[in-house]
Amino acid sequence: MERREFFKLSVGAAAMAALSSRAIAQGGVREIRVGYQKNGVLVVARQQAALEEHFTPQGIEVKWIELSSGPPMMEAMNVGSVDYGAVGDSPPVFAQAAGAAIVYAAGQPITNGQGILVSRESAIRTIADLKDKRIGFTKGSSAHNIVVQALERAGLTYADITPVYLAPPDAGPAFVNGSIDAWSIWDPYFAIGETKQNGRILVNAFEVTKTNSFYIANRDFAKNNGAILQQIIDVTKSTAAWAEAHRDEVAKSLSLVTGVPLDIQTIAANRSAFRIGPVTEDIIATQQDVADRFFKLGLIPKQIAIREIVWRNPQS
Repeated sequence: MERREFFKLSVGAAAMAALSSRAIAQGGVREIRVGYQKNGVLVVARQQAALEEHFTPQGIEVKWIELSSGPPMMEAMNVGSVDYGAVGDSPPVFAQAAGAAIVYAAGQPITNGQGILVSRESAIRTIADLKDKRIGFTKGSSAHNIVVQALERAGLTYADITPVYLAPPDAGPAFVNGSIDAWSIWDPYFAIGETKQNGRILVNAFEVTKTNSFYIANRDFAKNNGAILQQIIDVTKSTAAWAEAHRDEVAKSLSLVTGVPLDIQTIAANRSAFRIGPVTEDIIATQQDVADRFFKLGLIPKQIAIREIVWRNPQS
């Protein structure tokens, strides 16, 4: 993806407050803009007003911005309209290759909740059967990576399929009407496709490769407001730990915030991984493999080093 194309497209409360006051004095932060999709910990945080409860006493407002997928999240973050958000593994790779102003703030291993669907009546039974077929997915998304790695696992190349680049709201109808033969997607759309759109799981992502998702921050925000960013991460971690132990409540939160039916979000919540941690050496290595694979396929214009944009709290 060319650069031009890309841009189209618990510490104590007193200590936390003191850190925030210093950061505000230095950076003048009065608002934190958080990007979220229709799944995950940030949806729960929004429904619980977790960030608002933490930052309102410090004079900082929280603004929530819903985006359809990772690539527009990265675009919004690059131009400075989003400070912090959650995405899958591929969007930050494409963004970094295009020179976007982002950093990796935290990591989250994924064990389930994404994969490739075909219709229940489809003759496609194995990944090898995808040869010469039309596969729908969002370009530059985690679903893109699953397609690439699934094909590789089956001894196929990217040239063996016809990629059909569709955002999730467009891919669902295309899957139903047969415009695409298979759909690579994540929850809750994965669950919708499986239960409401006559879908059959051809392969789960965990059967193909190890995957991660990430909490990404705008580079300048992270550089100028490290103490605040660390607080955002800490609140996100606390929300994630709660979510691990309260999946029924998570499903209700996801449904309330996104409008996706409760039965769908229950499926998504029950198979999701929520725990959040630092971007470890293992995560960096896994993500570097994703970036190297995309470069070899000519899907990004240059080699990148993931390590170069991993944020480390200078106070830690």
